[in-house]
Amino acid sequence: MRTIDPMWHSPKARALVARHELGALIRIGREERGWRQADLGLRIGCSASTVSRLEQRGHHADLRLLRRAASEVGLPTDVLAECLGLARPTATRVAPVGPRVEEDPMRRRTLLTAAGLAAPVQLLAGMDTALAAMPDPTGSSVPLDVRLTEARSAFDAAHNTHLLKVLPGLLADAHDGVRQARTDVAYRRLSSAYSLASQVLTKVGRYEQSRLTADRASVYAELSGSPLAIATAARELSIVLRHQNQPVAAQRLILDAVAQVEATGLTTGAQASAYAQMLCTTSYTAAVAGDRHQAVTLIREASRAARGLPADPPAGRLFSVTPASVDLYAVSVHWALGDAGAALEAGRGLRAAQFTTAERRSRMHTDLARAWWQWGKPEQTTTELLSAVRVSPGEVRDRPAIRQMVTEIHARHPRTTGIRELARAAGLRSI
Repeated sequence: MRTIDPMWHSPKARALVARHELGALIRIGREERGWRQADLGLRIGCSASTVSRLEQRGHHADLRLLRRAASEVGLPTDVLAECLGLARPTATRVAPVGPRVEEDPMRRRTLLTAAGLAAPVQLLAGMDTALAAMPDPTGSSVPLDVRLTEARSAFDAAHNTHLLKVLPGLLADAHDGVRQARTDVAYRRLSSAYSLASQVLTKVGRYEQSRLTADRASVYAELSGSPLAIATAARELSIVLRHQNQPVAAQRLILDAVAQVEATGLTTGAQASAYAQMLCTTSYTAAVAGDRHQAVTLIREASRAARGLPADPPAGRLFSVTPASVDLYAVSVHWALGDAGAALEAGRGLRAAQFTTAERRSRMHTDLARAWWQWGKPEQTTTELLSAVRVSPGEVRDRPAIRQMVTEIHARHPRTTGIRELARAAGLRSI
Protein backbone atom coordinates (compact mmCIF):
# COMPACT_ATOMS: atom_id res chain seq x y z
CA MET A 1 0.00 0.00 0.00
CA ARG A 2 1.22 3.51 -0.75
CA THR A 3 2.00 5.89 2.10
CA ILE A 4 -0.25 8.93 1.98
CA ASP A 5 1.24 12.34 2.79
CA PRO A 6 -0.28 13.52 6.11
CA MET A 7 -1.16 16.77 4.37
CA TRP A 8 -4.04 14.98 2.63
CA HIS A 9 -5.39 13.91 6.05
CA SER A 10 -5.47 17.46 7.45
CA PRO A 11 -8.88 18.85 8.48
CA LYS A 12 -8.71 21.41 5.67
CA ALA A 13 -7.98 18.78 3.02
CA ARG A 14 -10.66 16.40 4.33
CA ALA A 15 -13.22 19.21 4.28
CA LEU A 16 -12.36 19.94 0.65
CA VAL A 17 -12.67 16.25 -0.21
CA ALA A 18 -16.09 16.10 1.46
CA ARG A 19 -17.21 19.10 -0.63
CA HIS A 20 -15.65 17.58 -3.80
CA GLU A 21 -13.46 20.66 -4.31
CA LEU A 22 -10.72 19.02 -6.34
CA GLY A 23 -9.36 22.26 -7.74
CA ALA A 24 -8.73 23.60 -4.26
CA LEU A 25 -6.93 20.36 -3.33
CA ILE A 26 -4.67 20.72 -6.35
CA ARG A 27 -3.93 24.30 -5.31
CA ILE A 28 -2.95 23.11 -1.82
CA GLY A 29 -0.56 20.53 -3.28
CA ARG A 30 0.91 23.06 -5.71
CA GLU A 31 1.52 25.66 -3.00
CA GLU A 32 3.00 23.03 -0.66
CA ARG A 33 5.65 22.43 -3.32
CA GLY A 34 6.26 26.14 -3.79
CA TRP A 35 5.15 26.06 -7.41
CA ARG A 36 3.50 28.87 -9.32
CA GLN A 37 0.60 28.05 -11.60
CA ALA A 38 3.00 28.36 -14.54
CA ASP A 39 5.29 25.74 -12.94
CA LEU A 40 2.47 23.21 -12.68
CA GLY A 41 1.35 24.14 -16.20
CA LEU A 42 4.77 23.21 -17.59
CA ARG A 43 4.53 19.82 -15.92
CA ILE A 44 1.10 18.95 -17.30
CA GLY A 45 1.42 20.63 -20.69
CA CYS A 46 -0.84 23.66 -20.38
CA SER A 47 -0.74 27.38 -19.62
CA ALA A 48 -0.88 29.09 -16.22
CA SER A 49 -4.33 30.40 -17.06
CA THR A 50 -5.53 26.84 -17.70
CA VAL A 51 -4.16 25.77 -14.29
CA SER A 52 -6.04 28.70 -12.78
CA ARG A 53 -9.26 27.46 -14.38
CA LEU A 54 -8.57 23.91 -13.16
CA GLU A 55 -8.14 25.16 -9.62
CA GLN A 56 -11.27 27.30 -9.81
CA ARG A 57 -13.60 24.91 -11.62
CA GLY A 58 -12.44 21.64 -10.04
CA HIS A 59 -14.29 18.55 -11.25
CA HIS A 60 -16.14 20.62 -13.86
CA ALA A 61 -12.85 21.01 -15.74
CA ASP A 62 -11.15 18.52 -18.09
CA LEU A 63 -10.74 15.31 -16.08
CA ARG A 64 -7.66 14.25 -18.04
CA LEU A 65 -5.82 17.43 -17.03
CA LEU A 66 -7.17 17.19 -13.49
CA ARG A 67 -5.72 13.69 -13.13
CA ARG A 68 -2.35 14.84 -14.47
CA ALA A 69 -2.33 17.84 -12.13
CA ALA A 70 -3.38 15.70 -9.16
CA SER A 71 -0.58 13.24 -9.91
CA GLU A 72 2.03 16.01 -10.16
CA VAL A 73 1.11 17.53 -6.79
CA GLY A 74 1.07 14.11 -5.13
CA LEU A 75 -2.66 13.72 -4.56
CA PRO A 76 -3.24 9.99 -3.88
CA THR A 77 -5.45 8.24 -6.41
CA ASP A 78 -7.92 7.04 -3.76
CA VAL A 79 -8.33 10.59 -2.46
CA LEU A 80 -8.83 11.75 -6.06
CA ALA A 81 -11.53 9.11 -6.54
CA GLU A 82 -13.28 10.12 -3.32
CA CYS A 83 -13.15 13.79 -4.25
CA LEU A 84 -14.67 13.02 -7.65
CA GLY A 85 -17.43 11.05 -5.98
CA LEU A 86 -16.15 7.81 -7.50
CA ALA A 87 -15.21 6.02 -4.31
CA ARG A 88 -18.86 5.07 -4.04
CA PRO A 89 -21.67 5.24 -6.60
CA THR A 90 -23.00 8.69 -5.87
CA ALA A 91 -25.31 10.72 -8.03
CA THR A 92 -23.54 12.25 -11.01
CA ARG A 93 -25.06 14.51 -13.62
CA VAL A 94 -24.73 13.08 -17.10
CA ALA A 95 -25.80 14.41 -20.45
CA PRO A 96 -29.30 13.32 -21.48
CA VAL A 97 -29.58 10.70 -24.20
CA GLY A 98 -30.43 12.43 -27.46
CA PRO A 99 -31.62 15.99 -28.01
CA ARG A 100 -32.10 18.42 -25.11
CA VAL A 101 -35.84 18.60 -24.55
CA GLU A 102 -38.25 19.18 -21.67
CA GLU A 103 -39.00 16.11 -19.57
CA ASP A 104 -42.05 15.11 -21.60
CA PRO A 105 -41.52 11.34 -22.02
CA MET A 106 -43.68 11.00 -25.14
CA ARG A 107 -42.04 13.94 -26.90
CA ARG A 108 -38.59 12.76 -25.82
CA ARG A 109 -39.20 9.29 -27.27
CA THR A 110 -40.47 10.75 -30.53
CA LEU A 111 -37.39 12.94 -30.94
CA LEU A 112 -35.05 10.07 -30.10
CA THR A 113 -36.69 7.90 -32.75
CA ALA A 114 -36.47 10.71 -35.29
CA ALA A 115 -32.78 11.10 -34.50
CA GLY A 116 -32.23 7.56 -35.81
CA LEU A 117 -31.12 5.86 -32.61
CA ALA A 118 -30.54 2.20 -33.33
CA ALA A 119 -30.29 1.03 -29.72
CA PRO A 120 -33.59 0.84 -27.78
CA VAL A 121 -34.37 4.13 -26.07
CA GLN A 122 -35.30 2.53 -22.76
CA LEU A 123 -31.95 0.74 -22.53
CA LEU A 124 -29.98 3.93 -23.22
CA ALA A 125 -32.11 5.68 -20.61
CA GLY A 126 -31.36 2.83 -18.22
CA MET A 127 -27.63 3.39 -18.66
CA ASP A 128 -28.20 7.10 -18.11
CA THR A 129 -29.98 6.36 -14.83
CA ALA A 130 -27.31 3.92 -13.66
CA LEU A 131 -24.53 6.42 -14.31
CA ALA A 132 -26.41 9.10 -12.39
CA ALA A 133 -27.38 6.93 -9.40
CA MET A 134 -26.08 3.38 -9.27
CA PRO A 135 -28.81 0.75 -8.81
CA ASP A 136 -28.77 -1.79 -5.99
CA PRO A 137 -26.65 -4.93 -6.43
CA THR A 138 -28.38 -7.68 -8.37
CA GLY A 139 -27.65 -10.43 -5.86
CA SER A 140 -26.54 -12.73 -8.69
CA SER A 141 -24.89 -15.97 -7.58
CA VAL A 142 -22.77 -16.08 -10.76
CA PRO A 143 -19.19 -14.86 -10.05
CA LEU A 144 -18.51 -11.38 -11.38
CA ASP A 145 -15.49 -12.51 -13.40
CA VAL A 146 -17.67 -15.03 -15.23
CA ARG A 147 -20.29 -12.38 -16.00
CA LEU A 148 -17.64 -9.94 -17.21
CA THR A 149 -16.26 -12.62 -19.55
CA GLU A 150 -19.78 -13.28 -20.85
CA ALA A 151 -20.32 -9.57 -21.37
CA ARG A 152 -17.08 -9.26 -23.34
CA SER A 153 -18.21 -12.19 -25.46
CA ALA A 154 -21.49 -10.37 -26.10
CA PHE A 155 -19.50 -7.35 -27.29
CA ASP A 156 -17.43 -9.56 -29.57
CA ALA A 157 -20.66 -10.91 -31.02
CA ALA A 158 -21.98 -7.33 -31.50
CA HIS A 159 -24.94 -8.01 -29.17
CA ASN A 160 -25.09 -4.36 -28.17
CA THR A 161 -28.73 -4.40 -27.06
CA HIS A 162 -28.04 -7.27 -24.65
CA LEU A 163 -25.00 -5.46 -23.27
CA LEU A 164 -26.92 -2.25 -22.62
CA LYS A 165 -29.43 -4.35 -20.71
CA VAL A 166 -26.94 -6.13 -18.42
CA LEU A 167 -24.33 -3.40 -17.89
CA PRO A 168 -26.18 -1.47 -15.13
CA GLY A 169 -26.31 -4.66 -13.03
CA LEU A 170 -22.65 -5.45 -13.73
CA LEU A 171 -21.60 -1.97 -12.67
CA ALA A 172 -23.72 -2.15 -9.53
CA ASP A 173 -22.25 -5.51 -8.52
CA ALA A 174 -18.69 -4.36 -9.29
CA HIS A 175 -19.23 -1.29 -7.08
CA ASP A 176 -20.60 -3.56 -4.37
CA GLY A 177 -17.46 -5.67 -4.65
CA VAL A 178 -15.32 -2.59 -3.99
CA ARG A 179 -17.47 -1.66 -0.98
CA GLN A 180 -16.94 -5.11 0.49
CA ALA A 181 -13.19 -5.26 -0.14
CA ARG A 182 -11.11 -2.36 -1.43
CA THR A 183 -8.56 -4.65 -3.05
CA ASP A 184 -6.60 -4.27 -6.26
CA VAL A 185 -8.65 -7.08 -7.81
CA ALA A 186 -11.97 -5.42 -6.91
CA TYR A 187 -10.84 -2.12 -8.43
CA ARG A 188 -9.62 -3.93 -11.55
CA ARG A 189 -13.01 -5.60 -12.00
CA LEU A 190 -14.80 -2.29 -11.60
CA SER A 191 -12.48 -0.62 -14.10
CA SER A 192 -13.07 -3.50 -16.53
CA ALA A 193 -16.84 -3.07 -16.24
CA TYR A 194 -16.60 0.66 -16.96
CA SER A 195 -14.21 0.07 -19.88
CA LEU A 196 -16.69 -2.35 -21.40
CA ALA A 197 -19.49 0.18 -20.90
CA SER A 198 -17.38 2.78 -22.68
CA GLN A 199 -16.77 0.40 -25.59
CA VAL A 200 -20.44 -0.29 -26.24
CA LEU A 201 -21.51 3.34 -25.72
CA THR A 202 -18.88 4.47 -28.22
CA LYS A 203 -20.07 1.78 -30.63
CA VAL A 204 -23.64 3.13 -30.59
CA GLY A 205 -22.49 6.76 -30.78
CA ARG A 206 -23.24 7.93 -27.22
CA TYR A 207 -19.95 9.76 -26.77
CA GLU A 208 -20.73 11.91 -23.72
CA GLN A 209 -21.79 8.86 -21.73
CA SER A 210 -18.82 6.94 -23.07
CA ARG A 211 -16.47 9.73 -21.93
CA LEU A 212 -17.92 9.52 -18.42
CA THR A 213 -17.52 5.75 -18.21
CA ALA A 214 -13.99 5.88 -19.67
CA ASP A 215 -13.00 8.52 -17.10
CA ARG A 216 -14.28 6.31 -14.30
CA ALA A 217 -12.52 3.29 -15.77
CA SER A 218 -9.25 5.25 -15.73
CA VAL A 219 -9.58 6.27 -12.09
CA TYR A 220 -10.38 2.74 -10.91
CA ALA A 221 -7.59 1.30 -13.07
CA GLU A 222 -5.13 3.60 -11.31
CA LEU A 223 -6.48 2.38 -7.97
CA SER A 224 -5.96 -1.23 -9.08
CA GLY A 225 -2.32 -0.62 -9.97
CA SER A 226 -2.64 -2.98 -12.95
CA PRO A 227 -0.72 -1.74 -16.02
CA LEU A 228 -3.06 -3.72 -18.30
CA ALA A 229 -6.19 -2.28 -16.68
CA ILE A 230 -4.66 1.20 -16.98
CA ALA A 231 -3.87 0.56 -20.65
CA THR A 232 -7.39 -0.72 -21.32
CA ALA A 233 -9.01 2.34 -19.75
CA ALA A 234 -6.59 4.72 -21.48
CA ARG A 235 -7.37 3.14 -24.84
CA GLU A 236 -11.12 3.61 -24.37
CA LEU A 237 -10.70 7.20 -23.22
CA SER A 238 -8.43 8.00 -26.16
CA ILE A 239 -11.02 6.59 -28.56
CA VAL A 240 -13.74 8.78 -27.03
CA LEU A 241 -11.50 11.84 -27.21
CA ARG A 242 -10.86 11.08 -30.87
CA HIS A 243 -14.60 10.92 -31.54
CA GLN A 244 -14.97 14.23 -29.69
CA ASN A 245 -12.50 15.84 -32.11
CA GLN A 246 -9.64 15.98 -29.62
CA PRO A 247 -7.01 13.93 -31.47
CA VAL A 248 -4.02 15.69 -29.86
CA ALA A 249 -5.28 14.93 -26.34
CA ALA A 250 -6.09 11.38 -27.42
CA GLN A 251 -2.61 10.92 -28.82
CA ARG A 252 -0.89 12.19 -25.69
CA LEU A 253 -3.00 9.91 -23.49
CA ILE A 254 -2.41 6.78 -25.52
CA LEU A 255 1.34 7.43 -25.82
CA ASP A 256 1.52 7.56 -22.02
CA ALA A 257 -0.28 4.20 -21.95
CA VAL A 258 2.16 2.72 -24.48
CA ALA A 259 5.08 3.79 -22.29
CA GLN A 260 3.51 2.18 -19.20
CA VAL A 261 2.91 -1.11 -20.98
CA GLU A 262 6.40 -1.12 -22.49
CA ALA A 263 7.85 -0.52 -19.02
CA THR A 264 6.52 -3.93 -17.93
CA GLY A 265 9.26 -5.49 -20.07
CA LEU A 266 6.72 -7.30 -22.29
CA THR A 267 7.65 -10.58 -20.66
CA THR A 268 4.21 -12.18 -21.01
CA GLY A 269 1.89 -12.76 -23.94
CA ALA A 270 -0.73 -10.53 -22.35
CA GLN A 271 1.76 -7.65 -22.07
CA ALA A 272 3.02 -8.12 -25.64
CA SER A 273 -0.56 -8.20 -26.89
CA ALA A 274 -1.40 -5.02 -24.98
CA TYR A 275 1.68 -3.30 -26.43
CA ALA A 276 0.75 -4.20 -30.02
CA GLN A 277 -2.83 -3.04 -29.43
CA MET A 278 -1.67 0.28 -27.98
CA LEU A 279 0.54 0.85 -31.01
CA CYS A 280 -2.42 0.18 -33.32
CA THR A 281 -4.63 2.61 -31.45
CA THR A 282 -1.87 5.22 -31.36
CA SER A 283 -1.29 4.82 -35.09
CA TYR A 284 -4.94 5.35 -35.91
CA THR A 285 -5.15 8.34 -33.57
CA ALA A 286 -2.11 9.88 -35.30
CA ALA A 287 -3.75 9.27 -38.68
CA VAL A 288 -6.92 11.05 -37.57
CA ALA A 289 -4.73 13.95 -36.40
CA GLY A 290 -3.12 14.08 -39.86
CA ASP A 291 0.33 12.95 -38.71
CA ARG A 292 1.15 10.64 -41.63
CA HIS A 293 4.75 9.87 -40.67
CA GLN A 294 3.92 8.84 -37.11
CA ALA A 295 0.82 6.91 -38.15
CA VAL A 296 2.70 4.82 -40.73
CA THR A 297 5.72 4.33 -38.46
CA LEU A 298 3.57 3.12 -35.57
CA ILE A 299 1.46 0.70 -37.60
CA ARG A 300 4.66 -0.86 -38.97
CA GLU A 301 5.99 -1.20 -35.42
CA ALA A 302 2.68 -2.76 -34.37
CA SER A 303 3.02 -5.29 -37.17
CA ARG A 304 6.50 -6.23 -35.94
CA ALA A 305 5.27 -6.45 -32.34
CA ALA A 306 2.41 -8.75 -33.34
CA ARG A 307 4.51 -11.25 -35.30
CA GLY A 308 4.98 -13.54 -32.34
CA LEU A 309 1.35 -13.41 -31.19
CA PRO A 310 -0.97 -16.36 -31.79
CA ALA A 311 -3.57 -16.21 -34.55
CA ASP A 312 -6.12 -17.48 -32.01
CA PRO A 313 -5.63 -15.59 -28.71
CA PRO A 314 -6.28 -17.35 -25.39
CA ALA A 315 -9.78 -16.93 -23.97
CA GLY A 316 -10.16 -14.05 -21.54
CA ARG A 317 -7.17 -12.03 -22.78
CA LEU A 318 -7.89 -8.30 -22.43
CA PHE A 319 -6.20 -7.46 -25.75
CA SER A 320 -6.87 -10.13 -28.34
CA VAL A 321 -4.76 -8.56 -31.07
CA THR A 322 -3.41 -10.84 -33.82
CA PRO A 323 -1.26 -10.26 -36.92
CA ALA A 324 -4.46 -10.14 -38.99
CA SER A 325 -6.06 -7.57 -36.71
CA VAL A 326 -2.99 -5.34 -37.10
CA ASP A 327 -3.46 -5.56 -40.88
CA LEU A 328 -7.08 -4.54 -40.36
CA TYR A 329 -5.92 -1.54 -38.34
CA ALA A 330 -3.62 -0.66 -41.25
CA VAL A 331 -6.72 -0.47 -43.47
CA SER A 332 -8.24 2.07 -41.07
CA VAL A 333 -5.00 4.01 -40.72
CA HIS A 334 -4.62 4.54 -44.46
CA TRP A 335 -8.34 5.31 -44.80
CA ALA A 336 -7.99 8.00 -42.11
CA LEU A 337 -5.00 9.41 -44.00
CA GLY A 338 -7.18 9.68 -47.10
CA ASP A 339 -5.32 7.00 -49.09
CA ALA A 340 -8.01 4.53 -50.18
CA GLY A 341 -5.63 2.67 -52.49
CA ALA A 342 -3.16 1.96 -49.68
CA ALA A 343 -6.04 0.98 -47.39
CA LEU A 344 -7.34 -1.60 -49.85
CA GLU A 345 -3.83 -2.89 -50.49
CA ALA A 346 -3.32 -3.33 -46.72
CA GLY A 347 -6.52 -5.36 -46.55
CA ARG A 348 -5.92 -7.38 -49.72
CA GLY A 349 -4.94 -10.54 -47.84
CA LEU A 350 -7.59 -10.36 -45.13
CA ARG A 351 -10.17 -13.13 -44.84
CA ALA A 352 -13.09 -13.47 -42.46
CA ALA A 353 -11.73 -16.80 -41.22
CA GLN A 354 -8.76 -14.98 -39.69
CA PHE A 355 -11.02 -13.41 -37.05
CA THR A 356 -12.54 -15.42 -34.23
CA THR A 357 -15.38 -13.05 -33.29
CA ALA A 358 -18.39 -11.83 -35.23
CA GLU A 359 -17.57 -8.25 -34.27
CA ARG A 360 -14.11 -8.44 -35.85
CA ARG A 361 -15.30 -10.30 -38.95
CA SER A 362 -18.02 -7.73 -39.54
CA ARG A 363 -15.59 -4.92 -38.76
CA MET A 364 -13.31 -6.21 -41.51
CA HIS A 365 -16.13 -5.74 -44.02
CA THR A 366 -17.14 -2.28 -42.76
CA ASP A 367 -13.53 -1.03 -42.77
CA LEU A 368 -13.01 -2.25 -46.32
CA ALA A 369 -16.35 -0.67 -47.25
CA ARG A 370 -15.14 2.70 -45.96
CA ALA A 371 -12.08 2.44 -48.17
CA TRP A 372 -14.15 1.50 -51.25
CA TRP A 373 -16.54 4.40 -50.58
CA GLN A 374 -13.62 6.79 -50.17
CA TRP A 375 -12.48 5.66 -53.59
CA GLY A 376 -15.94 6.33 -55.01
CA LYS A 377 -16.95 2.71 -55.65
CA PRO A 378 -20.60 2.28 -54.52
CA GLU A 379 -20.99 -1.29 -55.82
CA GLN A 380 -18.00 -2.64 -53.91
CA THR A 381 -18.96 -0.60 -50.86
CA THR A 382 -22.47 -2.05 -50.82
CA THR A 383 -21.15 -5.59 -51.31
CA GLU A 384 -18.86 -5.27 -48.29
CA LEU A 385 -21.60 -3.75 -46.12
CA LEU A 386 -24.03 -6.52 -47.04
CA SER A 387 -21.34 -9.02 -46.02
CA ALA A 388 -21.05 -7.18 -42.71
CA VAL A 389 -24.81 -7.41 -42.19
CA ARG A 390 -24.78 -11.16 -42.79
CA VAL A 391 -22.07 -11.62 -40.16
CA SER A 392 -23.41 -9.19 -37.56
CA PRO A 393 -26.29 -6.78 -38.33
CA GLY A 394 -25.41 -4.64 -35.31
CA GLU A 395 -22.13 -3.51 -36.86
CA VAL A 396 -24.13 -1.71 -39.56
CA ARG A 397 -27.35 -0.93 -37.72
CA ASP A 398 -25.81 0.38 -34.48
CA ARG A 399 -22.91 2.47 -35.81
CA PRO A 400 -23.94 6.03 -36.77
CA ALA A 401 -21.04 6.51 -39.22
CA ILE A 402 -21.90 3.32 -41.11
CA ARG A 403 -25.60 4.16 -41.19
CA GLN A 404 -24.67 7.56 -42.61
CA MET A 405 -22.61 5.88 -45.34
CA VAL A 406 -25.61 3.74 -46.29
CA THR A 407 -27.76 6.87 -46.47
CA GLU A 408 -25.24 8.56 -48.76
CA ILE A 409 -24.99 5.58 -51.11
CA HIS A 410 -28.76 5.45 -51.46
CA ALA A 411 -29.00 9.20 -52.06
CA ARG A 412 -26.21 9.34 -54.66
CA HIS A 413 -26.49 5.89 -56.25
CA PRO A 414 -30.05 4.64 -55.65
CA ARG A 415 -29.77 1.97 -58.36
CA THR A 416 -26.79 0.24 -56.80
CA THR A 417 -27.42 -3.48 -56.51
CA GLY A 418 -28.41 -4.40 -52.96
CA ILE A 419 -28.78 -0.87 -51.61
CA ARG A 420 -32.44 -1.30 -50.63
CA GLU A 421 -31.70 -4.51 -48.74
CA LEU A 422 -28.81 -2.76 -47.05
CA ALA A 423 -30.94 0.25 -46.11
CA ARG A 424 -33.54 -2.01 -44.50
CA ALA A 425 -30.84 -3.84 -42.56
CA ALA A 426 -29.46 -0.51 -41.34
CA GLY A 427 -32.91 0.43 -40.02
CA LEU A 428 -33.29 3.50 -42.22
CA ARG A 429 -37.07 3.71 -42.11
CA SER A 430 -37.34 6.68 -44.46
CA ILE A 431 -35.74 4.75 -47.34
